[in-house]
Amino acid sequence: MASAQEEPDRPESDRPESGRSESERSTSEGSTSDRPEPAGPGFEAESRALTPRRLNAARGLGDRVFRYQLTATGIAVLAVMAGVGLFLLLRAGQALRARGFAFLTTAAWQPDVHNFGIAAVMTGTILIALVAVSISVPLAVGTALFITDVAPPGLRRTLVSMVDLMAAVPSVVYGLWGLFFFQQHVIGLSRWLSTWFGWIPLFQVDGAQPGEPLASESVYTASTFIAGIVVALMVAPIQCSVMREVFSQAPAGEREGAYALGATRWGMIRAVVLPYGKGGIIGGTMLGLGRALGETIAVYMIISPVFTIQLHVLQTGSNSVSSLIALHYGDASTFGMSALMAAGLALFLLTLAVNFTASSVVARSRSGAQSEA
Repeated sequence: MASAQEEPDRPESDRPESGRSESERSTSEGSTSDRPEPAGPGFEAESRALTPRRLNAARGLGDRVFRYQLTATGIAVLAVMAGVGLFLLLRAGQALRARGFAFLTTAAWQPDVHNFGIAAVMTGTILIALVAVSISVPLAVGTALFITDVAPPGLRRTLVSMVDLMAAVPSVVYGLWGLFFFQQHVIGLSRWLSTWFGWIPLFQVDGAQPGEPLASESVYTASTFIAGIVVALMVAPIQCSVMREVFSQAPAGEREGAYALGATRWGMIRAVVLPYGKGGIIGGTMLGLGRALGETIAVYMIISPVFTIQLHVLQTGSNSVSSLIALHYGDASTFGMSALMAAGLALFLLTLAVNFTASSVVARSRSGAQSEA
């Protein structure tokens, strides 16, 4: 009797299967099979770990001030750049309206008779910068690699100080050194290049006599090649500093892994350091190129200004936009000053184009993005 009375009080889920109808059993089994089975506390902990946690940390006063300061600094840089471009455009408006598109194609520089252009000076500027970069980049890369991966610690500190000191030397000192000392020692190299590689249009020299040992060497002085080497020595320390900082950040684990796999020091540098520092190499190269394009005093003291498109880098005579402005700034008329401002505007736009190109290239090849180790 007791068991019969307690039977109705039992929960429906605890009743034996025999006391339930077939439809009830099928419904119960279907709902049970569709219900996900619990996986225990480990499953819950894993699900919580995979769910991102929202961070609502309140910024303090110092963080807000720092953020506003950085934002204001970035805006100020852009404002100054835009202001410089606008100033040059307004001051160059008179000359640009007078010449139009011919300003880009004319080689002569006679602003008082409205016969002027930047074809010659812009060509010389680009050639000097290219010669400088082609010499400075291997020098900077080799020096940076020697400092970071080869030199002992004591010598490393000395070399870093010397490279930084070279970057602080004024450009007029480089110009005087190049004019009175370096030029007479590099003329022999210019003559050798002209003798053996004169079949290349870039190395041809009009009036040169390779077969005459007593021939005059004046055709090789004050050339684009000499100015480019001096500018290369000026920009190499800046490039080396950028590359050195990037090379030193190469992961120590990948360096040691390359050595553990049997790589030599050069093998480790080629497989780990150079791929990691690709962005630094590109950034340092473009930074040096921008500096070479705008170099003024050293180029002005070395070259012999000519207003013809001079494509022979070993031949005497060259020109650049910055040296043109330095040469004619003091005695320029009102219209001549507008012409100089137009030349400065062209150099400004060229430098911006180089810098933006460098930024896009560096963004596509970030340092440390990949390595072969």
